[in-house]
Amino acid sequence: MPTAVIAGVGPGLGESIARRFAAEDCDLGLIARSEGYIDGLAGELPAEAVAAPANLAAPDDIEAAFDRIRAELGPVDVLVNHASAAGWTGLMDTDLDEYDRAYKVGPRAGFLCSREAVKDMRTGASDEATAGTILFTGATTSVRGREGAVGFSMAKFGSRGLAESMARELGPEGIHVAHVVVDGGILAPGVDTDAPEEYLDPDAIADSYWHLVRQDRSAWTLELDLRPHVEEF
Repeated sequence: MPTAVIAGVGPGLGESIARRFAAEDCDLGLIARSEGYIDGLAGELPAEAVAAPANLAAPDDIEAAFDRIRAELGPVDVLVNHASAAGWTGLMDTDLDEYDRAYKVGPRAGFLCSREAVKDMRTGASDEATAGTILFTGATTSVRGREGAVGFSMAKFGSRGLAESMARELGPEGIHVAHVVVDGGILAPGVDTDAPEEYLDPDAIADSYWHLVRQDRSAWTLELDLRPHVEEF
């Protein structure tokens, strides 16, 4: 069974991705700071799952989390870089620690997690098959900076650039790297709304992530743009 790691899993889209991949017989490595939450989720999934608590801003934590997942599930076949951490503040209201954390949990963690995963994926590379898949969760701000969100915009732009560079470097080795622009609000768990059509369904987004994992090597997606059907282009 393939082993999939979700870095930054939480209620909502991260959990939907975990449940979708588990339904496809993936073993799951769940990385997040919330130890109680990922322990509970791991116990609910219909697959073997390992909760690996980690602060994604800490390189040693990331290395330890991947070592634990490998020890229990084997080498990593799929990685979803899903973490982000940034306040919705503008230039003068964002302090340096907050700005740095947006970088550390976003593009820097994506860089470190991808390096860990690629160590495993390169051992399975061949000329015919996909050796592994790395997905990045992006946002509207990945392509269009948002007013009053300097940290978040910087981090999402950075992750998109990282994903595009990695795709060109690793594609010839059979490693599929794709970036997903989630261009709209995601319907949060337990939230009632009179206009659900204005939101993206996290389960539907997770279906698209699985489609990227299953794509034939002859027709890979570099960037997938998802939005509610009522959104204006």
